[in-house]
Amino acid sequence: MIFWIASYPKNGNTWLRSLLSAYYFTKDGNFTNDRILKNIPQFPEKKYFDKFEYDKSNPVATVKHWIKAQELINKDKKIKFFKTHNIYGSLNNNNFSNKNNSIGAVYIVRDPRNVLTSIMNHFEMNKEEALNFMLNEKKYTYDYFKKNDYSDFQFISSWQKNYKSWINNSDFPIKLIKYEDLLDKTFYVVKDLINFIDKTCKTGLNFDKLKAQKAIATTSFEKLKKIEKNYGFSESIKSKNQDSNKIPFFHLGPSNDWKVFFETSFANKINKIFKENLQELHYH
Repeated sequence: MIFWIASYPKNGNTWLRSLLSAYYFTKDGNFTNDRILKNIPQFPEKKYFDKFEYDKSNPVATVKHWIKAQELINKDKKIKFFKTHNIYGSLNNNNFSNKNNSIGAVYIVRDPRNVLTSIMNHFEMNKEEALNFMLNEKKYTYDYFKKNDYSDFQFISSWQKNYKSWINNSDFPIKLIKYEDLLDKTFYVVKDLINFIDKTCKTGLNFDKLKAQKAIATTSFEKLKKIEKNYGFSESIKSKNQDSNKIPFFHLGPSNDWKVFFETSFANKINKIFKENLQELHYH
């Protein structure tokens, strides 16, 4: 069965996966390099559709294989962690997942105004382009550098539709955590999450305080940024404007503050657009 680490892009998924991979897939909780992240791979991804026939040049060709691919993944009946940015819903009458393949999930959400600045950096967009990206209910992502191959297609929809699709699902237990809480109360949020995972997945494990503390210490923003600087980071992407350069994956982190970047008129605009979400998620 699959336990999902889900989020909209640039909401803190990679940091959360780093924490969880260090805790569950190392002996002592020490996150030494990003190879540890391979223990929590992404779905959908091309390699999970190798056994199926589909038109790689058709962006939505893989969606009809979502469930079948997960059934193959779950054939050994073991608990597996997967990252996804996909919505929890259906596309062309094809469900992303179901209660037969998913045992639970954690969804990490972030203040959409700070997501906006991260989208601007990561996808090399101006603020209006990034806002349109976040509001587009038909938005999808894929590997932009593979020509005529949409095998890594993920249907992310809009920022709002994405988080609501997961937290309102009734197929399995889900825990919602806020990026800001993970930042401010890291140990308590991580402890609570690990207890939720162990209970949901019936691991029979007891919370390991020292291992959790080590995982937290070795996956701080500065530590991850240092790893990227010294060794590179597998999830960074090439710049569309400069072929030889990669865009730093760890950009601003805790220093990301939308109030600094946006003039009053644009700030008022996004506050109005996201008003309902900001109230629901208790962002001020």
